[in-house]
Amino acid sequence: MVKVEGTLEEMYELFGDARQMVKDTKRAVRSTKKVANKVKRPLNAWQKFVKAKSSNYKYKTGSKKGQINLKAMSRDFKKTRRNKK
Repeated sequence: MVKVEGTLEEMYELFGDARQMVKDTKRAVRSTKKVANKVKRPLNAWQKFVKAKSSNYKYKTGSKKGQINLKAMSRDFKKTRRNKK
């Protein structure tokens, strides 16, 4: 244990900031718990389609080579959805 001597004002100067930090960390912990407890929503059909590796259409040439071609993917998604209904 450490013995601290001084007037009340000096004590508040020394330990006042520590109290505030403790309060701030408690608030931060409470807020992160709320965020962590949120339930993840299920993916919709489009998100599942995009996530599937087999349905990824990639540009083969040009400046966008290697990037996903969302236009072609959406076209295919709409066609496959019509058949399922």
